[in-house]
Amino acid sequence: MINAIAKLILALNGNVKKSQLAAGFAWGLLLGLVPSLNPFWIVLLLISFFFRHNHGSKLLSLALLKLFSPLIGPPLDVLGWELLHIEALQPFFIALYNMPFVPFTKFNNTLVAGGLAAGIVLWLPAFFLFIVLIPIYRNTLAPKIKNSKLVKAIAKIPFLKAIDKAISGGQS
Repeated sequence: MINAIAKLILALNGNVKKSQLAAGFAWGLLLGLVPSLNPFWIVLLLISFFFRHNHGSKLLSLALLKLFSPLIGPPLDVLGWELLHIEALQPFFIALYNMPFVPFTKFNNTLVAGGLAAGIVLWLPAFFLFIVLIPIYRNTLAPKIKNSKLVKAIAKIPFLKAIDKAISGGQS
């Protein structure tokens, strides 16, 4: 996890394309809204590896969303209940439920349905939001953080010097 965060910091401050970072944040949003470790979440995680994005940004946004899951769970539950009770979609849900293996994904769980719907709807806005925010971070916030007294003091700690040296590939 520390290695992924270190790579994310390098990517945010380096030459990694902002679209790859933004896609990682958006994938983390989608995965963070769906309840963890159910079969549907695992399928989404596996699908995410077929797309080019930054895995560190995905892990960071996923972790942050999971911290706030007690707050976002109830609205997602309501959204999922409303979605699953749309009369026009009942034949579609019945057909899905009668397919082999599909019921194991628990698509008919209100939290799964609400999280998936919210994640799909918010994926593109989150992507474009991070496309805008990453250059702002790189141009204004990163230099201020790098030159802050706190970061300079932390950088003097021997253990962190070794980690910084390992991350930067032994270059000093």
